[in-house]
Formats: sequence, C-alpha cells, structure tokens
Amino acid sequence: MNDLLAIRDLSQRDLGQILDLSSASAMHRPLEGQGVALYFEKPSARTRNSMEMAVVQLGGHPVYIQKDELGLGERETAEDVARTLACYHSIIAARVFDHGLLQSMAAAINTPLLNMLSNSDHPLQALADLLTIRQLIGRLERTKVAFIGDGNNVARSLAEGCALTGAEFVIASPPGYGFAEPVAGAQQVENPREAVEGARIVYTDVWVSMGQAAQQNARRAAFEPYRVDEALMECSEDAWFMHCLPARRGEEVSSIVIDGPRSAVWRQAENRMHSARGVLQWMLGAGAKQA
Repeated sequence: MNDLLAIRDLSQRDLGQILDLSSASAMHRPLEGQGVALYFEKPSARTRNSMEMAVVQLGGHPVYIQKDELGLGERETAEDVARTLACYHSIIAARVFDHGLLQSMAAAINTPLLNMLSNSDHPLQALADLLTIRQLIGRLERTKVAFIGDGNNVARSLAEGCALTGAEFVIASPPGYGFAEPVAGAQQVENPREAVEGARIVYTDVWVSMGQAAQQNARRAAFEPYRVDEALMECSEDAWFMHCLPARRGEEVSSIVIDGPRSAVWRQAENRMHSARGVLQWMLGAGAKQA
C-alpha cells in the first residue's frame, strides 16, 4: 500500500509504473466491493468527475464528502477523521488548502492517502500532464516543457515529474512569482520567449487562483506580458499547448491558441481519469505485482 502526497515522494520506477498502469487498456477491478473516500475542502469539476469515474471503473464505490460534513480540524482532529474514514474505506483522497493536513492524516493511518490538491502540490494533475506529453511526443526524455506563469502547485508538481522522467522544464515568471524555493532540475527565467524557444510543450495556468482574489489587480498587471498567444507559440516550431483548466480566455491564453489545432487541453482533461485509475491501482500495489 502506498501514499501519494507529492510527486517528489515517488521514485523514477514508481512514476513509470503509474504511467504504464494509466495507459493500460485492460480494466481490472481491485476495488470490487470497497469504498474510496473523496474529501473536498474546495470545489472541482475535473478532480471530482475523474476520481469518481476511476473508482467506479476499478469496481469501487466513491463517497464524496464536503468540508462541512467532517469539520476537519474543528469538530474533530485531522488524525481522528482519518482514523474514522479508514474504518470504511480502502483509500482516502483529499483536496485541501493546507498540505500539512495531509501529512497529519497520513501519519495517523495505514490506509493509503492520496493528495487530490494542496497549496503546495497537485500530483494528480502532473500525472495526467506527463501521460499527455508521452502520448503527444512519444517520449518524455529530452522533451522541453515551457511553463509560462505562476510558480504554483501545478508548476511545481510538473517540474518534479519532468525531473524524474528526463524531460527539460523551464518556467518563465514575472519577478517574485516564480518558485519560492528551487525545484531540482527546473530552470527559471523571466522572458517567456526564451522559455518557449525549442519547446515541444507550452503550458500555462490562470493568473488568479482560488484564495487570491485580494491580489488579482497586482497579479493581472504582473502577468500581462506572459499571455500565451499566437506570437508566443510561434517561438517554437511545433509546440503543443496545455492548460490544467479552468481557463480564462483573453487573460493567460488567447482563444485562438486554446481552441486551436495544437491545443491538447481536452486530452489532458480526459487523462485526469486515466491517470487517476493508474495511481489508484499503484496505491493498492498493482505496480509491484506487475514488476
């Protein structure tokens, strides 16, 4: 049984097994008759739908739990909530603000715990992204990925995944908006054209995420020169465009780019389900059995 709280917790072999399981066409049902708790402190379209469908495809029963139903950290401690959910479920997955909450839950139980998003990490998105890049390019090794925008949880997890797979990761951010701490293998620049030159993947995210409303004016002013438009995409001869969604057309990306023939955003969205199925199987030990 395995937890997954961050991409950096994986070995190269672990990550390879998850991607292979995500790509497999054969459907197994290791969760037959078992429950998977899906706890959401913040809403999501792709995470909820992809996780619920992945659990069902593996034979399990997903149980969607909202923040007010648990009172986690208020009515009960994170540890006690984790111990309670472990009485009923074979896997516990949580989408939270504070990454430390996941660490407290994982330390209290033996049941596998999955990070569906935290303030510092988004491993599920990175897994779907890596799967998508491998499908588009045919490999991950030596593939240049240019991330244009905020050094957030999505960027960090993808950078860690690129480092594990031999891909090249370059992030272009305004001063003060890159990675707060260096990420091994990632290159940070300010000029978006420099980042995109020679890239096979151009990736961006929203300028203002949930919980950042008070910063929206400053962020929009800082990121204005970092919009991914036709001119920026032309800095690479054959790049694909990727976005974790939801997108704000006209802000971080132009409509022509995200809706154009080199956009892979809907393949990414579908791969959220396939990668969720792969990671759930790996958490149950399927990768070790295949090795």
